[in-house]
Amino acid sequence: MPGPEHDTLPTSGGDVPRRSVVSFTDRGGRTTAGQQRAWDRLWSRYGAMAPGFDGEGPPVTDGRLDAPAWFGREAPLRLEIGSGMGETTAALAAAEPGTDHVAVEVYPPGLGQLLLRIEERGLGNLRLLRGDAVVVLAELVAPDSLAGLRVYYPDPWPKRRHHKRRLIQPATVALMASRLAPGATLHLATDVADYAEWMLEVTDAEPLLDNPHGGFAPRPDWRPRTKFEARAEQEGRPSRDLLLVRATAEGSRP
Repeated sequence: MPGPEHDTLPTSGGDVPRRSVVSFTDRGGRTTAGQQRAWDRLWSRYGAMAPGFDGEGPPVTDGRLDAPAWFGREAPLRLEIGSGMGETTAALAAAEPGTDHVAVEVYPPGLGQLLLRIEERGLGNLRLLRGDAVVVLAELVAPDSLAGLRVYYPDPWPKRRHHKRRLIQPATVALMASRLAPGATLHLATDVADYAEWMLEVTDAEPLLDNPHGGFAPRPDWRPRTKFEARAEQEGRPSRDLLLVRATAEGSRP
C-alpha cells in the first residue's frame, strides 16, 4: 500500500518537515469499468483531492480539514494511510459507526474499489482523500486532533538502497505523533521482518509515543485478516503489530 516518506529538510514558513522523496510509485493499475462508474457516481460525495492533486478538496477551516462539515456531525476521527483496495478500511469503518474515518490513498483503482465498498455497506462514516499522506498530515490535519492513525502493510522497498523511501522514518513518525490526540493510538503492521524491527526502533525513539507492550503487540482480533495476510503467513512471513499511544499534549509540533 502506498504512503509518502520525507526527510527533515528546511521548511516553508514553519518547522513541519517538507517532502523530499516519496515512497509510492505510479503502479499504472487499470481502473475497471465498475470502479470507474463508482468514481463517476460517488466521488463527489465521498472523495476529495489533497493539496498537490487537481480537483476539489475537502472542507477546510483556517486551512485545516473540517471533519464535522465533511461528515455532517461531531465524532472522533481516525486516519488511515494507504488503504489499498479498501477491504480492511471498509470493515473497520463498519465496525465503528460512531467514529469517522478518512482513508488516504493515491491509486484510482483502489479508491474506486473502496467507493464500491462504501456503497455496498452503506458507510456514511468513511471519506477518501487522494493525495500524499505527508502533505495531508502536515497541511490538513490539525495537531492533537486524531483519535487514531493506522498504517497497514506499507510498501516495503526491500532493497537496501531504497530503504530511504520507506514510509516509516523518524521525521514522518514525529509528524504522525503530533497529529494524534493525547491517548490516541498509532497502529502499524507489516509482514516484512526487517521493516518491523525498524518500525520498532523508530517509534521507540519518538518522545511523543509510548509503547504499552514494550515491543510488538499481540495481533488484535479486531484487525481484519485479509487474503494478503493469510498468504504471507503461509509463506513464512507472519505479521507484526505495533500499537503506540500518544503520551501527552506537551511538546506538540505545529
